[in-house]
Amino acid sequence: MVEFEVKSKKQTIGKKKGQTVYYAVPKSNQHMTLDALCDMIMDETSLSRGDVMNTLITLGKMACRSLKMGASIDLGDLGSLRIYFPPKMMDDMKDVTAATLKTPKIIFTPKAKMREAAHAAEVSVDNPARKKSPTPAPEPKEKENKEENGPVAG
Repeated sequence: MVEFEVKSKKQTIGKKKGQTVYYAVPKSNQHMTLDALCDMIMDETSLSRGDVMNTLITLGKMACRSLKMGASIDLGDLGSLRIYFPPKMMDDMKDVTAATLKTPKIIFTPKAKMREAAHAAEVSVDNPARKKSPTPAPEPKEKENKEENGPVAG
């Protein structure tokens, strides 16, 4: 489960400039180590730790090599990796050159199974403003015992 807490900040730009806004941020960044991933793969397959580590290291090297060539990489059910060069917008067509490209980004596009897993993640937000205050429940009003003058039997 991913647990969030509520933070606030004062907006400096946009429609809400000067206004305090509230947003959810993860309490901690959960991280799976390479060793933990290797252990999980070993438990699910007949591969040894060395086989798993070798495969992951080689995958990293091949991904770097492919990205340098500008190729996208299909990672099966995981998704794909590709390199993206954000362009600078130029006023004149003659000014567009390789130098007008910004720092390249690596884009990961998950496949359907990965997107489904992300949507299925359990989340909770620890929001003190939404917690009910521990006030005691109001006591029911008791009927007052008044003697009423009604019919009197003889």
